[in-house]
Amino acid sequence: MHAGRAYTGATDKTGAKHPMKIKLHHVNFCSTNVPALDAFYRDVLDLQPEPSLEAGRILDKDGYPGRVAFRTDGTTQFHLAEKDLDINFRTGQAINPVERGHIAFRTDDIEAFKKRLKEKGIPYSDYGAWAMRGWEQIFFHDPEGNVIEVHQVKE
Repeated sequence: MHAGRAYTGATDKTGAKHPMKIKLHHVNFCSTNVPALDAFYRDVLDLQPEPSLEAGRILDKDGYPGRVAFRTDGTTQFHLAEKDLDINFRTGQAINPVERGHIAFRTDDIEAFKKRLKEKGIPYSDYGAWAMRGWEQIFFHDPEGNVIEVHQVKE
């Protein structure tokens, strides 16, 4: 085992545990004018629409009803979201991911990642499947106060 690596519950034929996978997934920028921000990323950086995500949104009172434009460079997604200063009041969570935006990573083992945060004494907000159906999301701060999301897709 490598020091500092979290291992999933998955094992291979030999019984060896596999390291948890973590990969950059998206960057979220917040705005009070999503159409203008969307036009900027489309027209200046040639980012293409990412239409597959809109259908998976949770828009009810327990989800995130704000406007969002989804763009991609072909590898990384950009979620251009309406700024909402009241999300943490409605959800009871300490961290607001759509106040200033966040960077997001996808993992194959959210429970192992939560364990890693607990072991390192890093508090997090567990939103569960909040904004996107099937995405189990947690949010925490880096040492400078930037918001980081880690999520796992659970079908």
